[in-house]
Amino acid sequence: MKIKNKKRGIFSETAASSDLAFLLIIYFLVIAGFNINQGFLVNLPAKNTTRLILREDLLRFEMDSYGRIIHEGAEMSIASAERQIAAAIANRPDLALVLSVDPKAPWQQVVYFVELAQKLNVESFSFNMRESS
Repeated sequence: MKIKNKKRGIFSETAASSDLAFLLIIYFLVIAGFNINQGFLVNLPAKNTTRLILREDLLRFEMDSYGRIIHEGAEMSIASAERQIAAAIANRPDLALVLSVDPKAPWQQVVYFVELAQKLNVESFSFNMRESS
């Protein structure tokens, strides 16, 4: 009498493949909850409102193509800019911070400056791109 050997099923034909697919779906659903990008939380002004800002309440900074911060013609570090902004806010609570950015400036340096303004609770912040030279 000849004994027949049972052939094993291919992986796709077994129940293990459906179990594995189910576990992968659960895995990706779980890790999707951990990947949250909050971005910048910025309060925008209310619609149809105007706010007058005096010239003496403007604090202007520039960022050159290398990402260096310049204030009144002098280059400064992000730490010294932070001290200067904090001191200005203490003296003038209605301070408006203005950053003029060179189009070739590294984007990460601009992000650092925006984060600095957010950290110091600057209520009015504006930035613009300078014309390419």
